[in-house]
Amino acid sequence: MARVDAINPRINALVTCAFDAAREAAAESARRWRDGMPLSALDGVPMTVKDNIPVAGMRATWGSALYANYVPNVDELPIARLRAAGAIIVGKTNCPEFTVQGYTDNRLFGPTRNPFDLDRTPGGSSGGAVAAVSAGICPIAIATDGGGSIRRPASYTGLVGLKPSRGRVARADGFATILHDCEVVGPIARTVEDVRRVMRVIARPHPRDPLSASLAEDDFVPVTSRRCRMLYIPRFGDAPVDGAIARSVAAAAQTFAALGHRVDEGDVPFDIDALGQAWSVVSQTGLHWLLQRHGDWTAQVSGEIRNMAEAGGQLHAAQYYESLTQFAELKSALSSVFEHYDLILTPSAAAMPWLATQAFPAVIDDRPVGPRGHAIFTAFANMSGCAALNLPAARASDGMPIGFQLVAPVGADSVLCDIGAQYEAAMQAPRTWPVL
Repeated sequence: MARVDAINPRINALVTCAFDAAREAAAESARRWRDGMPLSALDGVPMTVKDNIPVAGMRATWGSALYANYVPNVDELPIARLRAAGAIIVGKTNCPEFTVQGYTDNRLFGPTRNPFDLDRTPGGSSGGAVAAVSAGICPIAIATDGGGSIRRPASYTGLVGLKPSRGRVARADGFATILHDCEVVGPIARTVEDVRRVMRVIARPHPRDPLSASLAEDDFVPVTSRRCRMLYIPRFGDAPVDGAIARSVAAAAQTFAALGHRVDEGDVPFDIDALGQAWSVVSQTGLHWLLQRHGDWTAQVSGEIRNMAEAGGQLHAAQYYESLTQFAELKSALSSVFEHYDLILTPSAAAMPWLATQAFPAVIDDRPVGPRGHAIFTAFANMSGCAALNLPAARASDGMPIGFQLVAPVGADSVLCDIGAQYEAAMQAPRTWPVL
């Protein structure tokens, strides 16, 4: 709480705090530990929750004035499970409006800043979550990933971030779904082991989430002897990648080869342009559907959101169906890849962090790009339902963090954690954290 008071005004990570409830929960946890009856390894551990995940009794705005005064009376299911395990929710973290942008700013709370450079963004849409963990406010943040919203911000702040397989973390009592079935809840932390600790609590099926019934249960017990076949894809087609990122991720690929994994470099095995169009159709249509439920929405949302929603209103059912067809073709292409490889390795982001008040970088590696140019690597894992993990790579010359992602077939979340832990152990140089 002292750290929040001292640091949060500079980074704007937490937008709602629950200190009184946190004190009470901490006292109860302390009593359980003294009695030798902790509820789990997470009993008493402070966490934050992204502001698009409902927590009972705490404001949940989804980054929008439409929900500025919304206070849910029940926890979303993963949060309920964490609280039952003794975790302490200290506050909600900032996110962009409706979590559909790759940086973190909104008209309610303003921009969140990267603790490593306060002029720059921590990315999005989980920018508040990663800023809180990297700045030392809390050890763990719970967030969502609908198109890379855990992995890219984690890469910008030197953190580990897991996008679980579709259905791995059962969901219920959350906000309406606007990204088909692409969005999942997952943990952000400083270490792979902390990610595993969270997943042991939240990664269970539940009857209220039919998607969760499709996966065998995973106990996340470490297996240290795994050796994998990796397909390393340094770039997607001719899309630009910042040179510092390209060099850092290439070094990470070499590290895996040195650890005994087979690492083959190759090209992207699916149609990037078609998937990009499909992503736009799904997100714009979902946003339009949501806002049509609010008769007074036009004046309460930003211009960018209004434009997206209006574009979604012009789309036809056949275009949405074509987008789902592209998702299906992606799954088929990845099935063929995973016949020969256990994991795919790519950069997590194509651009280094940009100014905190800009929606996206207009130029990458001296080439102009559009709004999703920086985010080109991540959304395919969401469209396909695959598990994906961001890990910190060697930093840029100015000290800014860089990350890469490992992508695994649906259900192979534990494999990611095992391989991530191997890499973490091999990177012997201690990671430094922002001094604020």
